[in-house]
Amino acid sequence: MKYRRLGKTDITVSVVGVGTWQLGGEWGNKVYTPQEVDRLLGRAKELGFNLIDTAECYGDHLSESLVGQAVHKDRASWIIATKFGHKFNNNFDRDFLYSPQDVVQQLEDSLKALRTDYIDLYQFHSGPDEAFDQPELWDVLNEQVKAGKIRHLGISILENDNLHQTEQATQVGAAAIQVVYNRLDRIPEEQVFPSCQAQDLGVLARVPLASGLLSGKYKPGTKFTDPDDVRSLHDKELIQQQLNMVRQIQQTELPEDVDMAAWALAWCLQHPAVTCVIPGCKTVEQVEANARAVDLDIVRDDHPQAVA
Repeated sequence: MKYRRLGKTDITVSVVGVGTWQLGGEWGNKVYTPQEVDRLLGRAKELGFNLIDTAECYGDHLSESLVGQAVHKDRASWIIATKFGHKFNNNFDRDFLYSPQDVVQQLEDSLKALRTDYIDLYQFHSGPDEAFDQPELWDVLNEQVKAGKIRHLGISILENDNLHQTEQATQVGAAAIQVVYNRLDRIPEEQVFPSCQAQDLGVLARVPLASGLLSGKYKPGTKFTDPDDVRSLHDKELIQQQLNMVRQIQQTELPEDVDMAAWALAWCLQHPAVTCVIPGCKTVEQVEANARAVDLDIVRDDHPQAVA
């Protein structure tokens, strides 16, 4: 495993982290047992992973609870990133709660679920600008930082060209940006990444496998019709365009005998703004596959190689 400093913080994170949306049950409605999560995170630790990204609404604090059960006895070995602002109702249905009072309660609920007395990175969760533009919200959050319940604040932007929130990160006390970034979606390179670099912000790249499309498992023409699969909610024409792009990438960019998923993660990590990728993983085998990205020497013509 390789590690990078998370922006201007004192935190060093593994360049590949563990995304845990799947633990909330929305992806295929799989219910994870504590034993399964123990095995996932146990293997991740063996391979050098130290960052876990979760959220209050991956289930009703369900993902957080499973993570907390798995790591609370070895809390110091992990960097835990979670989020605030959403309330899970049922699959793909949430309420949005961004008042200072609501957020403080969410923080307490997350601390309880995670079985910890502090959160390493507490992130504004994909909210609109009007929710973001509340000075009193950030005042309350920075009070929680001073109280020791939060080490650092972050912003998970919903639209990956949201420069409004990105450019105010330092002003509100945030040290990291989370954003969708992958080989099929390079929009952050235009404005968000330069702003992050100028402010020395950490960058967590979510959806680095484009919801599995960059795994190499799906061919053009594949249709996602299962209502429990979030991809069934995506624009069908766009998915076909993306699958055609994947095929072209396989033919023109993917080195011979290289796993496409690992290549896609390594590709993201070569952008100098990116600190860490946070792919989801449903099995121990996927944890191991994600870790293999670290060993790939991917050279991109558009950017100099990132510092390990």
